[in-house]
Amino acid sequence: MKLHLPSFGDARVLVAGDVLLDRYWHGGTSRISPEAPVPVVHVTGDEERAGGAGNVAVNLRALEAPVTLLGLAGEDAEAGRLENLLEASGVSVRLFRVDGCPTVSKLRVISRQQQLIRLDFEDGFPAGAAAELAGGFAGCLDGAKVAVLSDYGKGSLASVREMIGAARRASVPVLVDPKGGDFRRYAGATLITPNLSEFEHVVGRCATQDELEERGGRLMGELGLEALLVTRGEHGLSLLRRDAEALYMPARAREVFDVTGAGDTVIAVLAGALAAGATLPDAAALANVAAGIVVGKLGTASASLHELRRSLHEEEDSGYGVMTRASLMQAVADARAHGERIVLTNGCFDLLHAGHVAYLNEIRGLGDRLVVAVNDDDSVRRLKGGGRPVNALEDRMSVLAGLSAVDWVVPFAEDTPLTLISEIRPEVLAKGGDYRPEDIVGAAEVEAAGGRVVVVAYREGKSSSNMIERIRGADGE
Repeated sequence: MKLHLPSFGDARVLVAGDVLLDRYWHGGTSRISPEAPVPVVHVTGDEERAGGAGNVAVNLRALEAPVTLLGLAGEDAEAGRLENLLEASGVSVRLFRVDGCPTVSKLRVISRQQQLIRLDFEDGFPAGAAAELAGGFAGCLDGAKVAVLSDYGKGSLASVREMIGAARRASVPVLVDPKGGDFRRYAGATLITPNLSEFEHVVGRCATQDELEERGGRLMGELGLEALLVTRGEHGLSLLRRDAEALYMPARAREVFDVTGAGDTVIAVLAGALAAGATLPDAAALANVAAGIVVGKLGTASASLHELRRSLHEEEDSGYGVMTRASLMQAVADARAHGERIVLTNGCFDLLHAGHVAYLNEIRGLGDRLVVAVNDDDSVRRLKGGGRPVNALEDRMSVLAGLSAVDWVVPFAEDTPLTLISEIRPEVLAKGGDYRPEDIVGAAEVEAAGGRVVVVAYREGKSSSNMIERIRGADGE
């Protein structure tokens, strides 16, 4: 199945956790300080953004998902500015103000697109404030489709066990971005999203994917998790699920500029997609694409709906449509790693007509990916005679690839696609016409591999040959 963006309009997500004010000072450097061997930055600009759980909420709003955010902040000007930033992004925000504690903020000094220093302002929050936040969280679960707990270790989630329990009692899936060396506090969550360093800090170094999978499975069992998503930097994502094969998704970033906040984007898009009805593998794949977008930006950032859509279109241009046999085999392997079923059909498809479109739409529903194998020009001439094909191979494949029902189009030069069928071993081999299944080329090979053969009736009077005869008749008149 092609990766599509779901509709996020009703994907209501509740976010709670450590909210931060991210501040940036920008300026040029042209000399070293005479007071110490450090660069002198002439500050010419500054900006502020919501960080931590606030960045998760902003990422969800970038998808146009409705989101409510709960967090702790001080009774200070920074809290007011943070609140204004969030409300301007469309976030419904409730900050529990704690007198005597500063709003957590980070100041980064940047010159020539490089971060020179970061200054952190924080003192933590008392347990009583975290308990008040937990109570507010429980009161906001009604109507939420997914809950996110964003832990930056600042004390807002000291009552995380109670929050997870409240979400589960309300039948709301709860996703946690964890922190620290003790994941037992997240027991009962639906899914957690540690990065590889955090994961290995808890389970030990994983030298191989098998070790990661085995230790991740054990961790899921110990904590009662339904799934585990490990973010692996330049190596992409690893999604582990109970009673299902692990999925490994390579990184999508073209250029890594700044990884700040990438984890916020991953859990935000994952939560938003799940709340919009996507499957967990599809939601993780969308999160992976979004992470590839934000690491190409400076500072805490989000992936907009437009950017995601454009990135998916670019990915389809390279991963769908007309394929070589080698690239098709890789694409099929990737699809099967996601648990998807392959449907294959073949033919000349010389003049594409309504019968073809109806047939392809029908067989597309038999599986998750549709492969159309097309006779090349020489094999068409051997089958149909010297006047065929009317349209060259490249044109026939381009038209087929433009149909929404078709995922991949591949040519074959042999008289039959037997070799290709044997290599792909589709879960479904489809053919149009009045064939008996046992007479279809490749049927025995597909069935021996556990697949099935389906014959779909052609639409009456719809064929390339009939179209050609009508055109010739019109020309004769």
